[in-house]
This record gives sequence, C-alpha cells and structure tokens, in this order.
Amino acid sequence: MSMRKSIAFVLLLILFLSVAFPSLALVCRNRDAHQICILSIQRSAKNYWEYRAAVSVDGVKRPIEVYNCRSRVKVQRDGTALPFEHNDPGELICSFFQKS
Repeated sequence: MSMRKSIAFVLLLILFLSVAFPSLALVCRNRDAHQICILSIQRSAKNYWEYRAAVSVDGVKRPIEVYNCRSRVKVQRDGTALPFEHNDPGELICSFFQKS
C-alpha cells in the first residue's frame, strides 16, 4: 500500500513540475529616478511605427495610448496628440522596439 502512495506521489510531483504556468513578463526600465513599465503593447498592423501600449510610471498605471515613433507623438484616447517629453514612456517604447 505504501508503494502505491509513493508512486502516486512521484507521478503527481512530475505532473506538477511539468506544467508551465503563465508568467508576468513586464518590460521595466529605470530612467531619472522613475520606473517605467510596459504592461501591454500591440504593434499596429497598418503602420509599423505605431504602438498601442499601456504603461505604468512609478507603479501608477496610465490609460492605453498610441505611440507614434515616426513623428514622436503620443495620441491619447480623446484624440489629442502630444509630443514626447523628456523621459516619456514613448521614448522607451520606441527605443526598445526600434527596427534595426
């Protein structure tokens, strides 16, 4: 009886260790004492230089914005286009995903 329990335990252990759990893979960088993390990102199918991304700065999540790496502007949900500021998350997105 104990041999069956041992075999069952070993099989359960192998099964548990063989399952790959999803991981949280965030891209985070520190810039001028601020931590900027890309929470989700999606490249535009039509315009390869545009990215729709949700970012957090110092742990504060920002709404999804469209980052245009060609004209260096971010388009907010209301359609307002703002140029990248110094150490803007758009700079991180464009430098990290730039084409070589």
